[in-house]
Amino acid sequence: MELYKFLPKTNCKKCGKPTCMAFALDLLQGKVKIDDCTPLLEPKYKKNYDALKDLIGSEEGKEKELKIDVDTELCDGCGICVTICPVNARYSPPTLSGKAPDYPPEKHQLFQVKDGKCELLAIKYCRRIEAEGRERECRVCETYCPREAIKIDYV
Repeated sequence: MELYKFLPKTNCKKCGKPTCMAFALDLLQGKVKIDDCTPLLEPKYKKNYDALKDLIGSEEGKEKELKIDVDTELCDGCGICVTICPVNARYSPPTLSGKAPDYPPEKHQLFQVKDGKCELLAIKYCRRIEAEGRERECRVCETYCPREAIKIDYV
């Protein structure tokens, strides 16, 4: 969102992306460069262009990978991440009613509680990464973790 607020928000598609939000996500991941947004090159967006250059700095154009960290020191194994994760709920109907997902874990399941701690199983099925290469801005697990043990970032 920090990057998005400096974009023109015209959804002009000149960058090849369907929306400015999609462009912001790709910019964050290093898949595109600021100059790919041609409206930003216009004089009226100079301040926004400069602000984006300052924010991204030398990381511009360097591809980054999605990382979900679970801090085992903070995690108390409550299982909220397991039941709140839309992917777990989609592939395991018991999860929709707030119960633990089926065991053994469904191949698409992202989280499980094992030995009293949350464990990330398969990041490749995270809603943030879709098969078509599009990404969603999903932070449900991070947002609802009461111990703030889950952190989502790009490295």
